[in-house]
Amino acid sequence: MTRSESTRPAPRILLAGDHFVRNSLLADALHRALGPLSEPRLGELTLPWPLEPFGKVAEVDEASDAEDALIAALDGVEVCVTQMGPFTERVLAAAPDLRLVVVCRGGPVNVNAAAARARGVRVCFAPGRNAAATAEFTVGLILSALRRIPDAHRALAADGRWDATHYTYENCGLELEDTPVGLIGYGAVGSRVARVLSAFGAEVEVYDPYVRGDVHGMRAGSLEALLSRSRVLTLHARLTPESRHLIGARELALLPRGAVLVNAARGGLLDTDALCDALDSGQLRAAALDTYEQEPPPPGSRLFRTPHLLMTPHVAGASRAVAEKAARIAAAEVTRYVRGEPLAHAL
Repeated sequence: MTRSESTRPAPRILLAGDHFVRNSLLADALHRALGPLSEPRLGELTLPWPLEPFGKVAEVDEASDAEDALIAALDGVEVCVTQMGPFTERVLAAAPDLRLVVVCRGGPVNVNAAAARARGVRVCFAPGRNAAATAEFTVGLILSALRRIPDAHRALAADGRWDATHYTYENCGLELEDTPVGLIGYGAVGSRVARVLSAFGAEVEVYDPYVRGDVHGMRAGSLEALLSRSRVLTLHARLTPESRHLIGARELALLPRGAVLVNAARGGLLDTDALCDALDSGQLRAAALDTYEQEPPPPGSRLFRTPHLLMTPHVAGASRAVAEKAARIAAAEVTRYVRGEPLAHAL
């Protein structure tokens, strides 16, 4: 411990957790990380989860009651650790003592980054905390869509019907072994999915023009080449202006008829109407979605009327391990800040 560390008063830290990344997890991780260095002075505020509108705090204001609660709790606070706290320009302007916001998510989308920068507030986040969980869930979606597991469950659970149509050639599911599977995006999630699918014996092919070096499987020379060979297509790309609607009617038409599509990455990568058209026409045998262009989808969405579509409510990255990892990553960043060390994952 340096002299400056020993004389510096412990910062006042606000834990603004929620029902997923709980304050108790954050507090435990902070006490473990800081240890004898400093006894943090912790305040606690539990915010609703998820805050609406999902993931858009940097663009629009959140509900005023969440903002008001956060403003009141930030009085005299130097460091705030949060999952979904709405750090809008209004909140940041009302917290003059704030110097660090640590967001327990893959990106600090709930922080107005420009307003934080203008006020000298550093912003950290927790990349990779849900990569394993999302990869596992993606594989689960692939298997469920291929083998029609939800359909079989519904038929049996609804009225005890032993549906023999699952044992007909036309209606039984497909295997992963020897099946050409295309992955778009080879980051933390995509690379994990590729390794697991390779272990199943799938013929994995990867398209990601930004990745250098070896991949698990074959590297596709173009998106069109990948699509033309993929009986299963799974999306793992980042959503950027260039990748919005990366998969639309033209791309879906390039897939072999009867292909299966899975998207647990970002809803905007996929043209929803084109997906529904492909399912209605039989161009796609099935699809599984965990993310959507609009979240949640509106009650009258065509998605709810489209056959052979498995839907889950953006939960691929939700596991107990994710919450625990996020708390540890956040605590490590707070410890670096207290010690005057460079932050690892900061804007």
